Amino acid sequence: MTKPTLVIVNTTGRQGASLARVATAVGYNVRAHITTKLSEKDGAVAKELRELKNIELIEGSLEDEKLISALFVGARRAFINTISWGDEVAIGKALANAAKKAGVQHYVYSSMPDHAVFNKGWPSLPLWSCKFTVENYIRQIGLPATFVYTGIYNNNFTSLPYPLFCMKLQSNGSFSWTAPFHPDKPLPWLDAEHDVGPAVIQILKDGPQKWSGHRIGLAYQLLTPRQVCEAFARGLRRPCSYKRGPITIEVPIPSGYRSQLEGIEELFGKWEAPYFGPDIQAPDEALKLWEGYRGMEEYAREVFPLEEAANGLTWMH
Repeated sequence: MTKPTLVIVNTTGRQGASLARVATAVGYNVRAHITTKLSEKDGAVAKELRELKNIELIEGSLEDEKLISALFVGARRAFINTISWGDEVAIGKALANAAKKAGVQHYVYSSMPDHAVFNKGWPSLPLWSCKFTVENYIRQIGLPATFVYTGIYNNNFTSLPYPLFCMKLQSNGSFSWTAPFHPDKPLPWLDAEHDVGPAVIQILKDGPQKWSGHRIGLAYQLLTPRQVCEAFARGLRRPCSYKRGPITIEVPIPSGYRSQLEGIEELFGKWEAPYFGPDIQAPDEALKLWEGYRGMEEYAREVFPLEEAANGLTWMH
């Protein structure tokens, strides 16, 4: 029996890599796109992907029309998670057009909301609104598609001085997180590396007859910032506290990401808007897809110290 082909775009990202690991293990032939720039930057992930069975790596720019046209030939399923590699809307539309032309039967697109659509007083987040534009285009051209909206990655946390999710190590060995979120307002959380793959595999197994046109909030826990810090404290066996405050930028960041952070501070800090917008709820549908999720406490205990060590940090020793 011929194994089905699954196309994955941005396979060195946390979502795509998670799916590639699971898909190759359960019998898919994976056609995995990576960009040259990303394969150099994320060498460890690209190396891991090359060592998987049943995988073909396609390397190149998504602004290459020939590459996009060839990407979906013979495939009936696809998972797309674009990032800012250029004009994300143009790339997203080109991918959708190529998938439809090739006869892809189920197109799972990682989208996010444009909050300004729901409330004129809310800002559009620039790195999210482009995905929402592409989602609407996919609907317009009649491509059978499901749209996953991912929660905040557990894996965003680091003690390095990056903005928004810096779990700052204090001189007494405790940790402190400062962010603009209300301390007692629940937010959706997702361990992307652990849980995206199994969930998307189930979406593909159920097929478009169940999920076509549907938006799924892919998050497994609703935790307030205080509860996140409590989970970290239990997992690390160290005190961890939360303080509501403005986003501080201590390292160079791209201008587009700076605009995103400014929007996040206004949207979720000032307006306390619902993370996925008013129409998507979590975690009920996500739990129906996959129950074996990794929660925040388990992440803090088992994964956070490993990721910190990989970044050259030694506080866990």
